[in-house]
Amino acid sequence: MSHITIIQILNTPAGELAQQSGESLFQLKNDAMDLLAVAKAVIEHIDCVSNLRYGARAHQLRLAVGKDTGVVHFDDGQVRVTADFPKRVEWDQEQLADISRRIAANGDDPAQYIEISYRVSEAKFNAWPDSLKGAFIPARTLKTGKPGFRLALIKE
Repeated sequence: MSHITIIQILNTPAGELAQQSGESLFQLKNDAMDLLAVAKAVIEHIDCVSNLRYGARAHQLRLAVGKDTGVVHFDDGQVRVTADFPKRVEWDQEQLADISRRIAANGDDPAQYIEISYRVSEAKFNAWPDSLKGAFIPARTLKTGKPGFRLALIKE
């Protein structure tokens, strides 16, 4: 398949594409990755342009309603602009653990104030002896992700 278009690829049944040579599949995926990279770069550039065009106006509208972050709406001609400046809060885990201990020491339930979650590093779990793993296995669920394949041409 030489010079197949994106629409042709999408209209070709997967079983038929699977019959192509490894080199053809490599080329198709490589071309698609190149298109994706270009599309992401274009979107990033347009986002930069949008920030230059609308950022100050959105900031002023947020200030007018007494907020530093969040969503504001305004019009630019026939275009409705929704400007979102999301809030991303991060909490220092060590300080929260200390606060949790102090709450518990005062006789209160830390869960009333703090969301507590537990995680186990998979690398550490795999290094444990079976006797220790046994206690944790009932709490462990293994889920898989989408299979991925990386294709590369072998240099001769």
